[in-house]
Amino acid sequence: MKKVSLILLMCVLGSMIILGGCGSKKAQAPTKEDPLVLKIGVSTAEGDPRNVAAREFADEIKEKTDGVISAVVYPSGQLGGDAELIDSIALDSGKVDVIITDASNYATYEPKMGISALPFLFSDFDTAWAFMDSDIEAGIEENLVKDNMRVLAHYCNGFRCVTNSKQAINSPEDMKGLLIRTPENPIIMATMSALGANPQPLSFSELYPALRQGTYDAQENPVPVIYNNKLYEVQTYLSVTNHIYSGMCFTIKESIWERLSDEQKKIVKEAALNSAESDRAENRKQTDDLISSLEEEGMQINYPDLEPFAKVTEKVITDNASTYGDLIDKLYNWKESH
Repeated sequence: MKKVSLILLMCVLGSMIILGGCGSKKAQAPTKEDPLVLKIGVSTAEGDPRNVAAREFADEIKEKTDGVISAVVYPSGQLGGDAELIDSIALDSGKVDVIITDASNYATYEPKMGISALPFLFSDFDTAWAFMDSDIEAGIEENLVKDNMRVLAHYCNGFRCVTNSKQAINSPEDMKGLLIRTPENPIIMATMSALGANPQPLSFSELYPALRQGTYDAQENPVPVIYNNKLYEVQTYLSVTNHIYSGMCFTIKESIWERLSDEQKKIVKEAALNSAESDRAENRKQTDDLISSLEEEGMQINYPDLEPFAKVTEKVITDNASTYGDLIDKLYNWKESH
């Protein structure tokens, strides 16, 4: 009996090993019979350039895969705020498959991702875009793969500016004590602190009501975000500080990416890059065009001298030198050659 029991036990264990091995095999690539619908999560309103471009991405992959892979865009934080979207992908929760959010928001998983958002690093779109597409940025982004995140392309959110309900910001002294909403982003928060403000993180989906209720004095975002999300209705002053460039990462779950065939990967990657070019062009256009629209909506707009702002925020770079190591030297060498 003991011998029979031992044989049965070995059979059971063998079956478990075989089943476990089967469970670890790569999932089947999407097919006509088993199509894939990607859920794309974005925190900003439907008219924001990244949502428009994401829908172009969805159209392209559907057409080129003959409907085997398609996508649905969920704007306005329907699937969560930026920090929640990143966590959802990292945890492979099933809530979202693709996200488009600020590169430096990923710093909670890979601290070096904050390097593109260091204050007053770039003064024009072309240089900022070139850096986001550089080998330096790509090398940092490779560290996200272990957290189930693969960056396929770089959208543009623009240059961040300060709005508030108190006064025009003409100098860093005007920032002192200002209760300002920021994303849950260590570099942006450190920049606001260096300027003398009091940064408090809040999900973007909660920002409009918080400003309307007076819970916060101020916020900082690029011009297209301010206009497309109607923040002019709850803020009076726009100061064009351009303190941080906000580059966006179009990120897909690594677990989804690994399911795709080589041909499907090529289609998805190319569609992401094409949509990023569209997003960048639209963001540049809206940044130029929407200032006058914000004035028409009643905002008071000023252009402060940025040198004092850049001076007091230099400490953000020095305080984070240990985080970035030799990347700082690589960054400045890169800038000199561009």
